[in-house]
Amino acid sequence: MSLRERLTRAGEQTPAEVVQQPNVAAVNREAIQRNLHYLLIEEMRSELEAEERDEVVLRRALTGKLSGLLDQEATPLSAADKREITTNVLDNILGYGPIESLLQDPTVTEIMVNNPETIFVERAGKIYPTDKRFVDQDHLRRIIDKIVGQVGRRVDEASPMVDARLPDGSRVNAVIQPLALNGPMLTIRKFSRDPYTVEDLIAFGTLTSRMAELLEACVRGRLNILISGGTGTGKTTLLNVVSTYVPGDERIITIEDSAELRLHQSHVLRLESRPPNIEGKGQIMIRDMVRNSLRMRPDRIIVGEVRGAEALDMLQAMNTGHDGSLCTIHANSPRDAMARLETMVLMSGFDLPVRAIRQQAASALNLVIHLARLGDGSRRVVNVTEIEGMEGDTVVMQDIAYFDYSAGIGPDGRFLGELKFTGLRPKFSRRLHDLGIDLPPDLFEYEAPARG
Repeated sequence: MSLRERLTRAGEQTPAEVVQQPNVAAVNREAIQRNLHYLLIEEMRSELEAEERDEVVLRRALTGKLSGLLDQEATPLSAADKREITTNVLDNILGYGPIESLLQDPTVTEIMVNNPETIFVERAGKIYPTDKRFVDQDHLRRIIDKIVGQVGRRVDEASPMVDARLPDGSRVNAVIQPLALNGPMLTIRKFSRDPYTVEDLIAFGTLTSRMAELLEACVRGRLNILISGGTGTGKTTLLNVVSTYVPGDERIITIEDSAELRLHQSHVLRLESRPPNIEGKGQIMIRDMVRNSLRMRPDRIIVGEVRGAEALDMLQAMNTGHDGSLCTIHANSPRDAMARLETMVLMSGFDLPVRAIRQQAASALNLVIHLARLGDGSRRVVNVTEIEGMEGDTVVMQDIAYFDYSAGIGPDGRFLGELKFTGLRPKFSRRLHDLGIDLPPDLFEYEAPARG
């Protein structure tokens, strides 16, 4: 029995029957789209499941089939309605379904699918509901399978959580049953098609031109930099921007769980971790790749995020001649970032004294850049902190710059403060001078906080 007959027998209308109704409301358009979606999948299954298929030819065939189904009887559908239905059905079958238009929307920075009927987006740091829907849970699962399959990952009952990425580098996380009680969940953190530049971050208020000048000098001077912050604060974006200061004649190795960094230098080697296969074997961890990268003659090692035992190997690399390394870490403040590093080194399985770990970290790292997402949705650098060394058992840290909260909040709800220098000249400025990188005398000039 064909799907058309099954739908009719079950009391649902076929596309032609729905089209004959005199008043086509949004609910009817959704019914048409749903029925067309099922009919096309059944009638063109062999073409859709072909391993080698020409997307242009397939799209043309699907468009012709859709046009025939919509035009087989006179209907009150306008040309605009037909175009909308055709676009939505093609997105469902060939693209990423109802989230395809959200992926194309440059104002959307994050897409959150809680279940097939509930989809939220983030715009300018704020979360808003949408009227987008998946047909059902199976439809959402097909889209998830399509995304993770493109990067060689899998998601099933044996492995119900997965991190993946879209072709443009956008980060994807999916959770399915039995862990997801409300149905499959999908979260996509989008990356701009045109990577942000330092001028963009200055325009957004993330940092200032003076701070950008300092960061450029630090990267060129091969300081080891740790970028910290909470989820969604812009750590990877800042890491991408800071990485543009790396000279083009250096050999750069990037190591990530899911490849997101987009460096434009000519000599970049990109490594991505691999999860275990269905038998639980074959896993390649970040730590394995950090150790292997040391045998690949790197000038710079960039780790997308330090989150486990690889922290020990990263610190050892920084302490053994691999200067200029960059990485990110989840933390609530610069000092919390150092504490997290300490905890992650202990996860390596070596029974190291805490003092020895702190000495390694204090010797390896020169600078911590901390970001936060403020209440107005903006992402700002709120601390730039130098690691000065050890005093007793304590890592000595000194703020070079801080975010001035005392400037208050404007009538539009936006924070008026900006990053200000404390007036203290960092100790690493001597090292930069020795390398021929001279900073302007007034770069670190003290900026008084605003008075309310």
